Amino acid sequence: MPQHPLDSPIHCVIFDCEGTLVDSEKLSHQALVETFSTFGVRIDLQDSLDHFEGGKLTDVLQQTCERNGAHIPIDQLEPRFRHLCRQYFEAELAPVKGIETVLQALEQQGIDICVASNSPVEKMTHALRLTKLLPYFEHRLFSAFDTNSWKPAPDLLHYAAMNMACPTGQCVFIDDTNKGIQAGINAEMRTIHFNPNPNVPTTAHPLVTRLFKSEDLLSFFHRASLSITR
Repeated sequence: MPQHPLDSPIHCVIFDCEGTLVDSEKLSHQALVETFSTFGVRIDLQDSLDHFEGGKLTDVLQQTCERNGAHIPIDQLEPRFRHLCRQYFEAELAPVKGIETVLQALEQQGIDICVASNSPVEKMTHALRLTKLLPYFEHRLFSAFDTNSWKPAPDLLHYAAMNMACPTGQCVFIDDTNKGIQAGINAEMRTIHFNPNPNVPTTAHPLVTRLFKSEDLLSFFHRASLSITR
């Protein structure tokens, strides 16, 4: 009988990228606001941030159109948004505060790490290179475009675990959005909702732990160290 995830040792930590490893959320929403402004639609930055739940980019753009009564083809919005995101990232993107210390600690404990994101591999690579985190994840970037299935579906996380040769019950998934958290639940993985904003609700579930800062992550893995790879 398979071991329950909460009782299993941790062999692999799967990170989301944007908002989890790189401090990109405000920059991405600035790009979103500017994208719609290009087409004459005014969006409040804070309102955009408040409504963001993650997911497939085309769905995010469509939902933003619907909230604002806009009728703009997605195939016009998406390339403009990606172009502006790249510009903002190159100007201002930074790693999430303290996250490199977490990555170093996991490496020292012999725990494998990888990234599973709804973004294309090219975008992940660009963001991680800009923030000097790419060496931790070379050849371990897994995209929803690889599986043609986006969070909150579990397929991407199963794909990442398979490629890391690790049973899902021995993985921990870390994401900053509730759609990401639902993907972790659907994949039957221990899941950390890692978001610094206490006003953002989290999904209540036995597999989910809510943490707010990198120091909390360090404490979580330190407490779990007795069940980590010997």
